[in-house]
Amino acid sequence: MTFDSRLLSGIGVVSAVVEAGSFARAGEAMGLTQPAISRAVARLEERVGIRIFNRTARAISLTDEGRSFYEAVAPLLAGIEDAAVRAGGSRAVVRGRLRVNVDGTFGHHLLSPRIGEFLERFPELIVDVGVRDRMGDLVGDGFDVAVRFGEPESSSLKARLLLRTRVVTCASPSYVNRYGEPKSPKDLQDGHRCLLIRNEVTGRPYEWEFQRGRRVIPVAANGSLVVNDTGSLLGACLGGAGIAQLLDLYAKDIIAERRLVPLLSEWSDETFPLYAYHHASSIVPAKVQAFLEFVREITD
Repeated sequence: MTFDSRLLSGIGVVSAVVEAGSFARAGEAMGLTQPAISRAVARLEERVGIRIFNRTARAISLTDEGRSFYEAVAPLLAGIEDAAVRAGGSRAVVRGRLRVNVDGTFGHHLLSPRIGEFLERFPELIVDVGVRDRMGDLVGDGFDVAVRFGEPESSSLKARLLLRTRVVTCASPSYVNRYGEPKSPKDLQDGHRCLLIRNEVTGRPYEWEFQRGRRVIPVAANGSLVVNDTGSLLGACLGGAGIAQLLDLYAKDIIAERRLVPLLSEWSDETFPLYAYHHASSIVPAKVQAFLEFVREITD
């Protein structure tokens, strides 16, 4: 296949459609009509010999072949843009729109309080943050990067382990004054109220376990409250509703302020990972690289 400029132009249109979520919105972003966008996509599909989008009256989505194609070319397109900016002598290499997919724990407790610093650092960058229970289709939904707690699911994305944070067991001072402190992990199975958080993958509450060195004790935590986000879990714990297992990464400041009391500290060697995900390519766009460096900075 010989290369011509129409191929690169078509790839740019496909990228706009994926990011916008529709032909009409992509046309608005590019200053083109919806039929012009549709024709550009059709020409590219004919050129590369695959169907890139599934089209219905209500929605569009990437086909399996289209997803593989877009996942391969999107980082290259961003790399071309970065190279053009550098060649023009601009210092603002980190620019454009960055779409970020995060879970509620990272988005609410860590990213949102510090995102202003990132925006001030890169004033020509627009950041679009989506907080979701599950990562979903990062490529098909047009996200550039995702940051999420938990072990990675099997996918074609590049997964980078950013850190592991301790799991800490806490309660409010008012709860401890009323019910006392558990002396061992097994005490939580009788006479204490545990606050549970649902695992969105399994639909069941996360199981509790306590670790000291190589010794691990599973605990059947009992409680009458089950929530599906860390904001509700933390709020209930601060309000004295029970004992919760939280991540030290965001709970340590609250503990330092004595608004929460750490419990069973000698059994707090369990850790929980934080991963970043992006397109599996040797070229990482400057805006993605800058964001990953910022995430490492705020979680250090």
